[in-house]
Amino acid sequence: MKNVSAFQRLASSCIAATLAVSLLIPVAYAQDQQAPPPPNQQGGYDQAPPPSFAPGQLDNIVSRIALYPDPLLAQILTASTFGDQIPDAARWSDEHHYLQGQQLSDAINQDQLPWDPSVLALLPFPSVLDMMASDMNWTNDLGNAVLAQRPDVMDAVQRERHRAYQYGYLRSNQQIVVTNGPYIDIEPVNPAFIVVPTYNPVVVFAPPRPGFFVGGAIGFGYGVTIGSYFRPWGWGSSHFIWGSHVVIVNNRPWGRTWVNRRVYVHPYEVHRYNTPANAHFVEHHELIPRSAHEREEVRAGHARVEEHEHHH
Repeated sequence: MKNVSAFQRLASSCIAATLAVSLLIPVAYAQDQQAPPPPNQQGGYDQAPPPSFAPGQLDNIVSRIALYPDPLLAQILTASTFGDQIPDAARWSDEHHYLQGQQLSDAINQDQLPWDPSVLALLPFPSVLDMMASDMNWTNDLGNAVLAQRPDVMDAVQRERHRAYQYGYLRSNQQIVVTNGPYIDIEPVNPAFIVVPTYNPVVVFAPPRPGFFVGGAIGFGYGVTIGSYFRPWGWGSSHFIWGSHVVIVNNRPWGRTWVNRRVYVHPYEVHRYNTPANAHFVEHHELIPRSAHEREEVRAGHARVEEHEHHH
């Protein structure tokens, strides 16, 4: 009887084990058949390979903005990493270009614009956003390079600045202070007034031809008054630590990279609005695009011209 009981217990154990394995097989098979999670769901980080740009390519990419004052350059570099938001922001900025200072700051909040604060920081500069939106291939290349190779991008800016300084084009004037050394800083004379230089990269990064007047190669006629109204978007507290390859935005090191770009949120003192893609947008202001003459004056580096009347 003891042998029979032992046999029965052994048989029962085998049957139970067989049933357990048979129940697990479909689950394991189903798990094997499931596709791996998308890259942006693997811990919130993107595992797609980053782009790679050679030094010469980076020099070419940054050439059109390398001589911008450091605060403006920092805002452009960070905003370029949100390339998909640039066209809409450029359109809004153009249609509200007649607003300045407190009125513009209020309009940004009233319209509950859903873009990243780095993009909102450029809304006072319709010409800059227009430049970025009109050449999205360049903007996307710049943004990808900033995300994947920020130290190399900053080095490229310095190479271009040193060339312009070496050839006599880049010097301090009534609008900017140029500090030469291992690293060249370009700061506004008046922190509340940000000039947007105009220049031809083909000219200012090459030796001047005999008799060429280098002093007129860079225009500093157009600028934007940035008061305390725009401090929440990082104005007045954005610059570079060139030797350490650090971008400071809103007094904080900016840490967005190719790997964490889907999850990184930089600290700003502004409310972020996440407007659904299909939401009905309510406009609170007149839409008055810049005229062709206004656009051309800015491209020529002339002072701001307002040709429209608007109703308050």
